[in-house]
Amino acid sequence: MSAGGGTPRLVRDATFERCLELGMSTIFSNPGSTEVPALSGLPSEFRFVLGLHEGSVVGMATGLALATETPVLVMLHTTAGFGNAVSALATARVNKAPLVVLVGQQDRRHLAARPFLAGELEGLAGNYPVSFAQPARPQDLPTMVTQAWHRARAFKGPAVVVVPMDDWLAEADARPEASPREMIFSQQADPAALRELAAKLEAAANPALVVGADADSAESWAALTALAERLQCPVYQEAFGARAGFPQDHPLFAGHLPSARSALRGLLEPYDVVLCVGAPAFRQYPYDEGAFVGAGTWVAVLTDNEVEAESSTSDMAVVTPLASACGYLTEMVGKREGKSAQVEHPSFPSFSDPERGLYPEDVFAALAERLGPETVLIEESPSSRSRLQAMLPARRPLGFLSAAMGGLGFALPAAIGVKMGLPGRPVVAVVGDGSAMYSIQSLWSAARYEVGALFVVLCNHSYSIMDRLHERAAEGGAPPWPGFEEVDIAEIASALGCKSIEVATVAELRRALDSLPANLAEMAAPTVIAVETACEPVLVV
Repeated sequence: MSAGGGTPRLVRDATFERCLELGMSTIFSNPGSTEVPALSGLPSEFRFVLGLHEGSVVGMATGLALATETPVLVMLHTTAGFGNAVSALATARVNKAPLVVLVGQQDRRHLAARPFLAGELEGLAGNYPVSFAQPARPQDLPTMVTQAWHRARAFKGPAVVVVPMDDWLAEADARPEASPREMIFSQQADPAALRELAAKLEAAANPALVVGADADSAESWAALTALAERLQCPVYQEAFGARAGFPQDHPLFAGHLPSARSALRGLLEPYDVVLCVGAPAFRQYPYDEGAFVGAGTWVAVLTDNEVEAESSTSDMAVVTPLASACGYLTEMVGKREGKSAQVEHPSFPSFSDPERGLYPEDVFAALAERLGPETVLIEESPSSRSRLQAMLPARRPLGFLSAAMGGLGFALPAAIGVKMGLPGRPVVAVVGDGSAMYSIQSLWSAARYEVGALFVVLCNHSYSIMDRLHERAAEGGAPPWPGFEEVDIAEIASALGCKSIEVATVAELRRALDSLPANLAEMAAPTVIAVETACEPVLVV
């Protein structure tokens, strides 16, 4: 079909038009030859963001998708690019970031002959994509992209479409898409499904709430705050939560759950009813014997995720939109008069000697003095995570973000994507130097596209978390893996185009932070502060 009898309208034209209609105007990619037919005709309405490794490409896209709550477009280069991106795609799935991922394939006209760069792509990313498709004919590509967009939104993860490279230049046709132009999801809970749960809360002598990453929205925070105040009960954050489900500066916030069963049982023993909202019951890390809770504690889960409901050890699970359900529960239970939660908050020592060396707590204390409540803090420092969370509470939705499945290499590129999506909010990544090396090349993208995020890298020149775990497991002796004293994060950051500052004392750290704009949202370019820190003496799990 030709447009007005002139130049034929290509599949490429129809697909990019549909992407723009769907709001996908930014493309993250590290392209190869299979992407050239698409990108050589890229319309000017698109913003193309180059990443120097596919893990960084997907990490940046994940950050943007979480910031904007809408699917983001990624292009990967056949087996090599798709394979390099698998870990980041897994993180995107567990972090529930909607992505539309177009994976290049060799020319379909000679795929049967297994040409160079032909990819065995199906199954390469395991079960982490929410869908995997390849158009039966080139003209179906716009429909496949629309369907992938809907699936990414509905199932909150990466939807993959494989695109043979010749499909882009095929002539489009006028057949209607086999997909709705718009799909609307109900956000209303059913009050009838909540009556039994409300009765349990009403009758509870000593209830508690546990919140998780899925409750991290303005609507859920407001609804949960009203419910907690109605019940006058403490609110705990799930262990290893990738996002905060409740304002952590609220008087009823009681801290983070421990990640071992014996400690969890002890903490929750006083409560006869525990309601988990936006979190499973219960996410743990080290295996520990025994039940999650004692015999006298009744556990319910309120979630919009059927998989988390199915895998929760609970007495009841209700699958429902969270904010609406919490609103109904607040209306259905009576206000607990004359009762108040007894919540103890941790205290931390002050660090008064400005010339001594630095520990992570020094960095967190200095940041706590300077970061406003609108800051998005992205964490990837496993050995000091518990202290960071205690000293730098999330005070706004998306105030805290980390990799939900624990895979390293997330924080640097995710911070870039988040800042692209939320230019009016300060974005600060706190990363260990070992973690930073997984995606260090993403700093080039931050510099190239003038992304004003702050990257604070804790440099102990070791895999500190691994060293601490080794100390627990071994009967003595050094671990078999070495440190990496030769790695100079500041030099690498500078070579990749970022402003970098090295600090080794409290005074130097404070000077470095004070040299930045008072409102970090106004940063016009990335800055890396490489902080020489002592290895942590203890591991808190």
